[in-house]
Amino acid sequence: MLAGKRILLIIGGGIAAYKALDLIRRLREQGATVSPVLTRAAEEFVTPLSVAALAGQIVHRHLFDLTAEAEMGHIELSRSADLIVVAPATAHLMARMAGGQADDLATTLLLATDTPVLIAPAMNVRMWNHPATQRNLAQLRADGIRVAGPDEGQMACGEFGPGRLAEVPQIIAAMTAALGDGPLAGKHVIVTSGPTHEPIDPVRYIANRSSGAQGTAVARALAGLGARVSFVTGPAQVPPPDGVEVTQVETAREMRDAVMSALPADAVICAAAVADWHVINATQTKIKKDGQGRLPHFDFAENPDILAEISASGPTRPPLVVGFAAETDDVLAHATAKRLRKGCDWIVANDVSPATGIMGGTENAVTLITADGAETWPRLPKDEVGERLAARIAQALTG
Repeated sequence: MLAGKRILLIIGGGIAAYKALDLIRRLREQGATVSPVLTRAAEEFVTPLSVAALAGQIVHRHLFDLTAEAEMGHIELSRSADLIVVAPATAHLMARMAGGQADDLATTLLLATDTPVLIAPAMNVRMWNHPATQRNLAQLRADGIRVAGPDEGQMACGEFGPGRLAEVPQIIAAMTAALGDGPLAGKHVIVTSGPTHEPIDPVRYIANRSSGAQGTAVARALAGLGARVSFVTGPAQVPPPDGVEVTQVETAREMRDAVMSALPADAVICAAAVADWHVINATQTKIKKDGQGRLPHFDFAENPDILAEISASGPTRPPLVVGFAAETDDVLAHATAKRLRKGCDWIVANDVSPATGIMGGTENAVTLITADGAETWPRLPKDEVGERLAARIAQALTG
């Protein structure tokens, strides 16, 4: 998918700079040409020699390079690339980009180009959460710059939270999406994700333990294959992926309306854990104890069946509809019956009983049920499950 593409890689000066070496290696494995640019701070973490050896190209380091600038080298570098990638993008580098500064080779390249730009931020969690960084991020997004990550996890400094450089496969997926390349280019896929919250009163609601991690992984993988992804998410614990069109909802009825508004589509992937019922007599004020031990009375009604409605035959039915079945017993039997009852093409079934640790966890063990039978996959990280499913979807949509 990246074969023949020319990537200008700007390596910023952070501890995560070492991951740029793996990024270069993997990009070249896919047939891309990588022209590396090192900031002065980046040279404190990786050497020009190691970068040049992996890239097979000269490392560009200085703005005032007499040989290169005799031919306006910074202009040529920025305009000969198909995509400019900044990884890691430090808080300092992001601030200079947002302010339009051009005081070294990296920032001059970024200002002197109309080539698409993708940044992969990496910094301390408090730096990432600082209002100045978030303000700069908003400005960069408004300028049309794509963003991959950051991830959440353990930092080199010992703190935990958002700010880790996105993993290399995630960056490559974002690059593929930015280039509009891949087998799903020109295809529109709707993905639902996360739980729904059904209000009882302004404070309380009915929910479930879905984190939204699996739906997010599927959407990210589909975008990485070139699809235009409409991502409809409930109040999930994980942030939406980059490179997708996000619609945030709270209730099942809001999710249904958002999905219908996003049609038509080439495929709909219903990965959300949608509540089956909502409270008809939800109150506008907080319910209080009455002091007599009497329990409140709630009347319930079924929520709209999004999967069944999408699967019904008609002019707006997508060529491929995929549902998910989270079960705690008789998984295959229940999931197989669900596929037939709903009318969808595929069901992705998994066992979410507490002992598995799957619901809300980082791994998944699924069985893909189609008209041809059941295919059980090994237990894998949810990102890998998303990639596998996205590959199967691409195969189904492109023949």
